Amino acid sequence: MVLRILLPAIIAASALLATAPAQAGACFTKSAIGNGATEGIAKFEADTAILLFSDFKLYASYMTGNGTPGYSFGPRTYNCKSGSFGWECHASAKLCKQ
Repeated sequence: MVLRILLPAIIAASALLATAPAQAGACFTKSAIGNGATEGIAKFEADTAILLFSDFKLYASYMTGNGTPGYSFGPRTYNCKSGSFGWECHASAKLCKQ
């Protein structure tokens, strides 16, 4: 329960520490963890965390349904487990500046 309350603050603080956007042609890999009531929600939360930690503009665009303009959001890999309070997914993705 405490994690659910603190998670938005942790994400916001991490976004401030995120690296600057990459130069054209540059690729980088990011990882994040997502939690949710279903496996699908946990994967979505992990995806959004990856984008938030990469570039807030990417996160905002993705959340409004506009994709990830200027970046390819490569295939993600997930390692998900069902627990007593829902699902937890560890995700990794490669992003490339176009």
